[in-house]
Amino acid sequence: MASTSSDTFLPTNNFVRPLLTDLYQITMSYAYWKNKKHEQHAVYDLFFRKCPFKGQFTIFAGLEECLRFIKSFQFTDEDVAYVRSLLGDTCDPEFYSWLRQANTEKVKVYALKEGTVCFPRVPLLRIEGPIAICQLLETPLLNCVNYPSLVATNAARHRVIAGKDKRLVEFGLRRAQGPDGGMSASRYSVMGGFDGTSNVQAGMFFGLEVSGTHAHAYVSSFVDDEKLPDPTLQGKNGENCNDLLELARTCRSELGFTQASDSELVAFVAFAKAFPEKCLCLVDTYDTLNSGIPNFLAVALALHRLGFRAQGIRLDSGDLAYLSREGRAMFKRAGEQCGVDYFANFSIVATNDLNVDTIESLNQQGHSIDVFGVGTNLVTCQQQPALGCVYKLVQIDNVPRIKLSQEIVKVTLPGRKVAYRLTSGTTHDAPIIDIIVAVDEKGVESNETEGDGLGPQVGRRILCQHPFDEHKRAFVTPTKAELLHSLVYDCGKVVCPLPSIEEIKQFVQAQLAHMRPDHLRILNPTPYKVAVTPALYAKLHSLWGLEAPIAEL
Repeated sequence: MASTSSDTFLPTNNFVRPLLTDLYQITMSYAYWKNKKHEQHAVYDLFFRKCPFKGQFTIFAGLEECLRFIKSFQFTDEDVAYVRSLLGDTCDPEFYSWLRQANTEKVKVYALKEGTVCFPRVPLLRIEGPIAICQLLETPLLNCVNYPSLVATNAARHRVIAGKDKRLVEFGLRRAQGPDGGMSASRYSVMGGFDGTSNVQAGMFFGLEVSGTHAHAYVSSFVDDEKLPDPTLQGKNGENCNDLLELARTCRSELGFTQASDSELVAFVAFAKAFPEKCLCLVDTYDTLNSGIPNFLAVALALHRLGFRAQGIRLDSGDLAYLSREGRAMFKRAGEQCGVDYFANFSIVATNDLNVDTIESLNQQGHSIDVFGVGTNLVTCQQQPALGCVYKLVQIDNVPRIKLSQEIVKVTLPGRKVAYRLTSGTTHDAPIIDIIVAVDEKGVESNETEGDGLGPQVGRRILCQHPFDEHKRAFVTPTKAELLHSLVYDCGKVVCPLPSIEEIKQFVQAQLAHMRPDHLRILNPTPYKVAVTPALYAKLHSLWGLEAPIAEL
């Protein structure tokens, strides 16, 4: 768990500061201040309206960064001077004094756990406090949630389609949207279900597993008659090989490979000499089946005779399903020929612009791939580049507020709310619905739960209603009712655990394992139900009726 002391609990990105905001947040705050409204107690919800990638689930990520920002929120003298240069003398000078002293000591934040599998309209964060301060938090919080949640969701979808027994490695740094995007992508890809990254900086900073071997340029940098300056390699048990390249050539002849590239063999031998226990070779520089795999097997046999085990190969082009199957067959034949059982289990890594659809296609074709390296399509979220979280005012001074629109999807749910995840015994422990419940300052409002103020109860039937369609409703008698929201920030203090990336990853996978498969599938997934209680439904439509103007025809 990260330390939350003021001096060290700072955003991991130095750009995440109060000025990482849209100008209108500051102009609104000035208008609140100018009209002596800035201390009014406000409640905002941060949520999304639609799951990304045409899917039906989302992974909430970015909470720790939000808390780091909120706790360290403070304008510096330099910040205030810059704001003054933008707004000029049109603003009362006392506002700048207020801005310099602005902090989050009156702010409370309720949130889902980081890594929660979540659905549209359920608040990811509920922010409460002085309206001007809460307004200033909007843009940075959206920035700290939108991309992390999008990448974590993308990673989780890859994990769902690849299966739990395959390794997934994020390879997207070179194609990411700048250094910030690259670091965030590595962090949240692992949180969403990946095993590691190629990003060395992210590995050091976030404690992630780092993977990588060599590229085509390395292989093509060697020539046929090139001699290694020092061809010797001491065996694992002390025996000495005077010429590893010559041994590899001998092994290649024994295996019956006659068409393989000599320069490629030199490259593989040089790499094996550098990494005799981590030798994984990229085999498609010239010809995968006639050169790359034969040369790898020759080097692997040479290493075996010196007491080392090679790791495997990487495929970066061609028909990955076919090449992986043929490669596996070649491993088995070579192992049987030489009496080396583990050759059959060499790792096959596949790269080359992979995404959810290509991995699904490989599954349908049948393949022998052990590791998927996913880059561009993962980190850029090419299928959908933004999640679309929004930040909406839902209450002011204990008065619920609503935002109306001709687009029903943009109508907000008023007031303070929490959500419960309900499970029924008929679904084998899979959750069936999330229900959003209105709450007051002390907890669940009594009229939401027939008078006890405790929220949905196990064994007690509850009516769940679609917020905008009165005909979509159902009774549920839950066998489990899990409260999804908890207080995470309380007037200057972080008051929730901050699990590690690995712990969040395990939390994500445990939830996905309990979800109905039809909610998770890639093609035409079943929508997961999100409902409101009758009392919240009534509050929503009553306020809608009060605020919507009546036209004259």
